[in-house]
Amino acid sequence: MNHSRHRTVSRILLGLGVLTLALGCDQRQPALTEKVPPEVFVTAPIVRPITNYEEFTGRTNAASSVEVRARVTGHLQKVLFKDGADVQAGELLFIIDQALYQATHDKAKASLALAEARLHRVNKDYARITELASRTAVSQGELDLIAGDKAEAEASVGVAQADLRLAQENLNYTEIRAPFAGRISRHLLDVGNLVTADVTILTTIVSLDPIQAYFDVDERTLLRLRRLVRNGSLPMAAEGQARVQIGLADENDYSLNGVVDFVDNQLDPGTGTLRVRAEVANPYHLLSPGLFVRIRFPTSVPRDAILVPEQAIGTDQGQKFVYVVNAENQVVYRSVKLGQLFEDMRAVEEGISPQDRVIVSGIQRVRPGAKVKPKPAEPPATPQANARPNRQAAPIRPADHPPAAGVAGL
Repeated sequence: MNHSRHRTVSRILLGLGVLTLALGCDQRQPALTEKVPPEVFVTAPIVRPITNYEEFTGRTNAASSVEVRARVTGHLQKVLFKDGADVQAGELLFIIDQALYQATHDKAKASLALAEARLHRVNKDYARITELASRTAVSQGELDLIAGDKAEAEASVGVAQADLRLAQENLNYTEIRAPFAGRISRHLLDVGNLVTADVTILTTIVSLDPIQAYFDVDERTLLRLRRLVRNGSLPMAAEGQARVQIGLADENDYSLNGVVDFVDNQLDPGTGTLRVRAEVANPYHLLSPGLFVRIRFPTSVPRDAILVPEQAIGTDQGQKFVYVVNAENQVVYRSVKLGQLFEDMRAVEEGISPQDRVIVSGIQRVRPGAKVKPKPAEPPATPQANARPNRQAAPIRPADHPPAAGVAGL
């Protein structure tokens, strides 16, 4: 009985297994979906005139700077300016106690009046005796005596005049004035303190417009620039000056213009650099002495170059490349030789042409030979389009830079 039941259960299980196998074999495999090509944004390279450049760092410096000192000794009586204010040339800054110098001036003035009075009297005596001498009414000795008195009186007037001028100068020096227009520092001495002539520093003044920017050119760059000048790639201007661009610490671009007006006559043997100076107009007093600046120095005449957006450049084991899309919408790997960076655009010296379609977005999702769906990207911003307003003049961008001028001394 049990054996018969066991065989019945076995048959049922076997039938279920066959049925399951049949149903499984009857199911169809899902069809493979076709892969959609990834979308990428492409743009055509632009061709613009550019000027090669070198970048340096420097510091601003006042064109004129002075430590204000007194020319006379005395107690400080008045301070007539506000610390840190802008002052004009000739503006009164300090007054030193004038009582002593005024008295000396008055005494010298009186001495001059006394000498002039004596000379007036002697001149009358001389005229009278000279008239008598013509009639032989006086001796030669009397004539010589009065001539000597006249010469002494004239010399006394000269001495008195010199004393008065000296006293007047000392009196004038008690009023200390700004030698030129600029910005004054704080006063270093309070009222009542003794001021020693030509020793005590009362304050400092620096000029702000124009302002200078000093930077150092390394030896290799200097030699390269001189060779460029020699072979005509960097022509010398008639005035022997070069225009440069100035960028500030809070800027990514170059908003100010300058003119190189000085090149030192020898390299610093300790640093192997040559000191160069550019003069920068500063009518709004944006710049102060001591600021860090970036200086862009032109090193070529303008030339046409192919520019692509910086984000289109890839790196593969140190090799720079771009991806371009061919006529069949396939990705092509192009090794490129890069030039200099101009704001958001990179110059490409070799590897692409203006007719290529360069992938600027999505290069991480593609590989050479793959099919893509290209879409036009927004037109790349040219260096001119990125120019920011300049309060003193339109910036000299690399793309619209005038013919580069050499520097006297390079």
